[in-house]
Amino acid sequence: MSTELPESAVPPPTGSSESSTAPTRRTFIAAGTVVGGAVVAGGVIGGSLLADAEEATAAERPPSSRVSLTVNGTRHTVTVDNRTSLLDLLREHLGLTGSKKGCNAGACGACTVLVDGQRHNACLTLAVRLEGAEVTTIEGLADGDELHPLQQAFIDQDAFQCGYCTPGQIMSGVGCIKEGHTGSPVEIREWMSGNICRCGCYVKIVRAVEQATGRK
Repeated sequence: MSTELPESAVPPPTGSSESSTAPTRRTFIAAGTVVGGAVVAGGVIGGSLLADAEEATAAERPPSSRVSLTVNGTRHTVTVDNRTSLLDLLREHLGLTGSKKGCNAGACGACTVLVDGQRHNACLTLAVRLEGAEVTTIEGLADGDELHPLQQAFIDQDAFQCGYCTPGQIMSGVGCIKEGHTGSPVEIREWMSGNICRCGCYVKIVRAVEQATGRK
């Protein structure tokens, strides 16, 4: 008697998984479609996010303006953030670092400059409001190698120690002289009271202003 089983009754091999794991054409196409769609979607979303980020950055940029002014006899035209102070314009854009940043709140006078002949705290003055203005800083006082009379008087009277407040003191003194507030030491001290000297050279500063006015 034959013991050979019919072909249809022979069980499949137990150690092979080829028939269960091999990808079919249908599953391959489906998988490719999913991956391709994800890549395309990712590109679209990424590009959209990048565009949105660029627009947000542009919207966050502070407004700026173009301003033309004359500083120490030289005309300058610059584009600055509307919040830029005259002090920062002078120091950071024009390289004129003689005007000092002390309190940056208008309390010490170290940044004093002349705007159209009048004393101003540069830290409190917006640059964009000075269209067409004439600004004079400590760098613009001397005539070549010849010092301004008040600069020379500060040297003669030894009216400084650390020197940090000196540019503002001199510019304020020049303004004080122009305004005619030099009738007495008391008047000079009163009209220059907005300029602070932490070294305490006030007596000699007053003497320097008096010398520059021809009273000493």
